Amino acid sequence: MPNLLQNYLEAAEGTGKVLAHAKLLVQLAALYQEIAPPHLGQASTLANYKSGIMLIHATTGAVATKLRQMAPTLVDELLKRGVECRGVQVKVQAADRRAPALRPAALKPLSGRTGQTLTALSNSLPASPLRGALERLLERAARQE
Repeated sequence: MPNLLQNYLEAAEGTGKVLAHAKLLVQLAALYQEIAPPHLGQASTLANYKSGIMLIHATTGAVATKLRQMAPTLVDELLKRGVECRGVQVKVQAADRRAPALRPAALKPLSGRTGQTLTALSNSLPASPLRGALERLLERAARQE
């Protein structure tokens, strides 16, 4: 079965062109990261390569401006490494910031009195989601001695 899928993906009537282009982009992206200065490479990515033109997405306008200034140098380096490159096009593509990284919550210990009060409250409640939540809180909470 895996061989049939691989054969289909590589066949011209299948997705062969797409797969070949994807492999080329992966190779060119790695090459771009080698050539570009580290601070600019981290703030940009290779987006596409078509008809000898390399499309780079920069995260800010400042990075895009610097990459545009470096375009002739980038083209020369790519040519030296055997890539048929006629030019570099740079566009600003802001980074996706929809899902901010979550920080781990700081562990704040419960005082002895707070722990006793919450335990008493939990014991006074009937079996319910609130009581279960309080019991889990008390199990996980660090206590001050």
